[in-house]
Amino acid sequence: MLEKADTSFNTGNAEGFRVFPNLHPPEADDFACLILLCDFAELLYNIGMKPTACLPHAPAQPLPELADFLAPFRVHFARREGPHALERYLTGLLTEHPNKNCDTHADVVPGTSEQRLQGFLTEMAWDHDDLNHQRVQRLRQLPTEGNAVLVFDDTGFAKQGRCSVGVQRQYSGTLGKRGNCQITVNCHYAEKTLAWPVATRLYLPQQWADDPLRRAKAHVPDNVAFRTKPEIALALLDEARALGVPHACVTADADYGDNPNFLDGLDKRQERHVVAVRCDFAVTLARAGATPRTDVVIAAQPKRQWRTIRWREGSKGWLGARFVAVRCWRVRADGQRRIGWLIGEDSRDGKRRYYWSNFGPGMALAKMVEYAHRRHWVEQYHEEAKSLLGWDQYQGRLWSGFHRHAVSVMLAYSFLVWQEWEQRQHKRLRGRPRGPFSPSAGSSSGTVAGSAAAHQRVVAA
Repeated sequence: MLEKADTSFNTGNAEGFRVFPNLHPPEADDFACLILLCDFAELLYNIGMKPTACLPHAPAQPLPELADFLAPFRVHFARREGPHALERYLTGLLTEHPNKNCDTHADVVPGTSEQRLQGFLTEMAWDHDDLNHQRVQRLRQLPTEGNAVLVFDDTGFAKQGRCSVGVQRQYSGTLGKRGNCQITVNCHYAEKTLAWPVATRLYLPQQWADDPLRRAKAHVPDNVAFRTKPEIALALLDEARALGVPHACVTADADYGDNPNFLDGLDKRQERHVVAVRCDFAVTLARAGATPRTDVVIAAQPKRQWRTIRWREGSKGWLGARFVAVRCWRVRADGQRRIGWLIGEDSRDGKRRYYWSNFGPGMALAKMVEYAHRRHWVEQYHEEAKSLLGWDQYQGRLWSGFHRHAVSVMLAYSFLVWQEWEQRQHKRLRGRPRGPFSPSAGSSSGTVAGSAAAHQRVVAA
């Protein structure tokens, strides 16, 4: 298990901050000034203080680990103010301040101002896509198990008003209803024990795409046209492929898996996939003939064909369910038929779920099940990036500002993943040998690199 934090406290202005002995900034007082992630509030609660009683302040000098991590990204800025603004903005994201926008960053991060941070997001000359591509290439240097999947999902950001780019009343799975919100489509790299974001793109509704005045006010680039969420997902897949992101297959929830154009796009790109589908997904048991619903086909399978499969260890033990797989065909949008696997799952929560995969006949069912359930990584990222790094707190209205903030959040998250990996290389684990990204020894919750619990053990000064 990773080293637990020392429970001693600094007696200066940062009273009530945890000290972690495994990072070594130059100044002891600065060391306790900045806490990464969310166990700050838990700590205050444990010592009888309300979380609002003490707010963290960042050190005046950059954390050496963060400065080293950001050094290669200096090339994206023509002037020296750029790298400084990037470091200060990420430092603000990594603090425990509950509000993470430019004005609150200016209150807790020395050496900057609200105007400078706003300029970093909206006026300074730098290409957020180029920086993000370099971030992806940096993370590709981490050792890999060689069986990653690319996970696609979208998430919503509740908003007031109608001026923020892309906002309108629309359905969001995050909200669980129709509401005034923005929606992004996201691509996530996920191994068994390591995961990180690849790219994100704001969904621009048809009403926005067709409104020149609103586009001009939000500075939406001319080359950004209306695209459905599955079309955006395919564009992000093309971006990941162009960057050489290795992956064994693609997975997504039923909003994408049930879309024939998305599946056709995966087939066209010769991408193996295991995607969730709805109960009325149409398949056929022969090359010609009727196309019964998925739920009818799965319900007809005899009980002896079902078997129990476990896919990963959770906080309460192994996660598993009963599964069955049927070799059949799906009908494409053009009427052609593609052979694959229809998979049924009887979950412990009493729900029956369905998946479609185009893997060949020799593919093990357990492997397809494990691939399909890596979707939890992107859901975890959505939650952590919002609650811990302020992804959903951007207050600007511009297209560029929205995406620059999102790229900064991904960069901050990647720094945490990188730090977690580096710490694991210096921590000797007892017991049987483990790979570099295996769950920590003694962890009852299966803590892995890139998870929230792992991140809570990383602090900066």
